[in-house]
Amino acid sequence: MTQLRIKDAASLLGVSDDTVRRWVDSGALPHQTDEHNRMVVDGRALAEFAKAQATPPPDPSAVGRSARNRFVGLVTEVISDTVMSQVELQCGPYRVVSLMSTEAVRELGLEPGTVAVAVIKATTVIVETPERNEA
Repeated sequence: MTQLRIKDAASLLGVSDDTVRRWVDSGALPHQTDEHNRMVVDGRALAEFAKAQATPPPDPSAVGRSARNRFVGLVTEVISDTVMSQVELQCGPYRVVSLMSTEAVRELGLEPGTVAVAVIKATTVIVETPERNEA
C-alpha cells in the first residue's frame, strides 16, 4: 500500500501542506500515521479524493468526440514558418505543445491569449513510476 506524506500529497494535488491538513482535520481526507508517527495519506484514498476534487474548465466546443483527453487552456506561444507551426497551451498546471500547419493556425485564429482545447487521442501512452527503494 502506497502511503504519502502530507507534503507529497500537497505537491501532487497542487495545494499547500496546510490545505491538505485542513482536509484531514475536517475528515474529508482520511489519514494514518506511519512507523515514525508522521501523518500519511493512503495513495488510493488520495487518488479518489483527487478525482472528486477535479473540476476542469468547461469545454467551450459543442462537438461530440470519442477522445476522452481534452484539456482546455490558453494559447501561450505560437511559432510559425511558412508551412508548420508550434502552438503551446497552458492547461492548468500542464504545458501542451502541438505541431500543426500554419494554415490551420490562421484558420483557427490561434494567438497568445486565445482559449483553445487540446484533444488528445493516442494509441500509445507510456506510464512511468519513480524508482522504489524496497526495504
